Amino acid sequence: MEPGPAGAGTEGRPRRSGTATAGRPHAAWALPGVLFFGFFAVVPMGLAFYLSFTSWDGLGDPTPVGLDNWRKLLDDDRMLQSLWLTVLLTVVSWAFQTVIALLLGVWAAGRQRNRAVLSAIFFVPFLLSSTAIALLFYALLDPNFGIIQENILGSSSGAFLAIVFVGGWQFIPFHTLLYQGGARQIPEVLYQAAAIDGAGRHRQFFSITLPQLRHTITTSTVLMVVGSLTYFETVLILTKGGPGTDTAVLPYLMYEAGFKSYDFGYASAIASFLVLAATGLSLILVRLTGFGGMRSTREGM
Repeated sequence: MEPGPAGAGTEGRPRRSGTATAGRPHAAWALPGVLFFGFFAVVPMGLAFYLSFTSWDGLGDPTPVGLDNWRKLLDDDRMLQSLWLTVLLTVVSWAFQTVIALLLGVWAAGRQRNRAVLSAIFFVPFLLSSTAIALLFYALLDPNFGIIQENILGSSSGAFLAIVFVGGWQFIPFHTLLYQGGARQIPEVLYQAAAIDGAGRHRQFFSITLPQLRHTITTSTVLMVVGSLTYFETVLILTKGGPGTDTAVLPYLMYEAGFKSYDFGYASAIASFLVLAATGLSLILVRLTGFGGMRSTREGM
C-alpha cells in the first residue's frame, strides 16, 4: 500500500482549518442585545437602586439619606397593605390564567383546521396594549353608559376581580400559546399506549399531559409572577388604586410616591424592592421545580 500524500490525514477526510469553529457564532453577534439590555434595563435599575438611598424631588441634586427610605418602607402601613394586595393579585391571577390557558392550550394543540383558526383569533387581545384594553373595559364597566348597569368598580371585591379579569383577558392567549407548543411536543405514542391499556381522556390528561407539561407550567408561572408584580396600567386606568386604597398594589404605590408626592427616593426604594422580590421568587420557583437542571421529556423515546 502506498503512503498517502504528505500532510494528509485519513483518506477522503477534508482538511480542516485549526481556527474554524463549526456551528458556533462569534460572540460579537450578541453585542447589540447585550448593549440594549444593559442600557435599557441594567442602567435604569442601577440608578433606581442608587436613588433609593437619597432624597430627591425630581429637581436639583439628590441628597444622600442612607437607609431612611428603606426604614420607611418597613414602617409604612400602606406598604404592608399594598404588599398583601400584590401577593393576592399574583395568586388569584395565576390560578385564573393557568387553568384556562392550560385547558385552551391542550385543546388548541389538535391538528384540526378550525382549532388553528380559533387560536389565531383568540390571540388578538395579546396584540393590544394594556392601556387600550384598560380604556376599553373602563368604558364597558361604566355604570351610566356601560353594558353592566352596576358600579362594579365602586366596590372593593368588584374592582379587584375586574383587574384580575382584564389581566387574564389580555395575557391568557400568550400562555395558551406556550401550552399549545408544549402539548404538541408530547409523543403521540404515550397516548396510544395509554389507550391500549384502557385509559380514558381524563386519565390521559392527568397521567400524561400534565407531567409532560411541567416545565412549560414553570415557565408560564415565572412569567405570570413577574408580570403580576409589575402590574400598573390597568390599576391606574380602571380603579386609580380605589375604592380608597383597596386596589393600590405596589407598582401603583410607587407611582403615587414618585409622581404625586414627588418623593422619588422612596419610590425608587419601592421599585428596588419589586426587582429584588421578582428576582428572588423566580429563582425560588426555578430551584423548587428543578427547572434549571431539567432534562428533555422526550429523552429515551
